[in-house]
Amino acid sequence: MVNDATTPEFLIPRVRLDGPVRLVEPDPAWPERYAREEERIRAALGERAVQIEHVGSTSVPGLAAKPIIDIALSVADSADESAYVPALESVGYRLRLREPSWHEHRLLVDSPTVQIHVFSTGSAEVERMLRFRDRLRSSSTDLDLYQNTKRELAARRWEYVQDYADAKTSVIEAIMARAEHDDR
Repeated sequence: MVNDATTPEFLIPRVRLDGPVRLVEPDPAWPERYAREEERIRAALGERAVQIEHVGSTSVPGLAAKPIIDIALSVADSADESAYVPALESVGYRLRLREPSWHEHRLLVDSPTVQIHVFSTGSAEVERMLRFRDRLRSSSTDLDLYQNTKRELAARRWEYVQDYADAKTSVIEAIMARAEHDDR
């Protein structure tokens, strides 16, 4: 496959799921697990870690989730991998994915339980992630809608986990539109 700026580059190959997505009930230990990962990232990067946030379903109390801690990390320039990837690799994370055309996103993992989504400081995507997380934390109606959608979709067969994630897009967009409307 020829790689260009619009094609995600997988440094660690995707694993086919070919089945349903495994969701687990909310675990009260998820915030503690996140806090340990945040400390690990801060120890590796110091001031290069401009912002570190717990995002994704494990960051929302009461929400069933894939048992993966998702972290949004802002650095000065996510395209400048030499400024942060070696330090994160030295503490056990591995660069899995480059997506230059999508906010210069990089994904590092400590499989199978931690994913670090790296963006440049000021990225609109980090703000979107935080707004979605905060909306689910503050709106029981949207939390229930999202949880029901996740459970319904997770029970289906998916070739890749990303296909399941993509299937949630319309519900996420509807929740985000309500959040934006309510913030006005």
